[in-house]
Amino acid sequence: HSATKVSIGSTVTVKCGESLCTYTIVGSEEADPLTFRISHESPLGKSFLEKQIGDSVVVKVPKGEFEYVIMEIK
Repeated sequence: HSATKVSIGSTVTVKCGESLCTYTIVGSEEADPLTFRISHESPLGKSFLEKQIGDSVVVKVPKGEFEYVIMEIK
């Protein structure tokens, strides 16, 4: 089952640079970045919310800006 927009509970596969990364968007209490469970309140989680497949997301981090492209939403 593929979702059309990212929401809390979504598992999102994104292209980050040359690789693919998969994150699950969770509530802040369940967040565990080491297992790629990111809070919907985190900069990355916030930027993914409501996005659709093919959308490009630019996230500002301490080292600069990273661009992610949404590839799959489950």
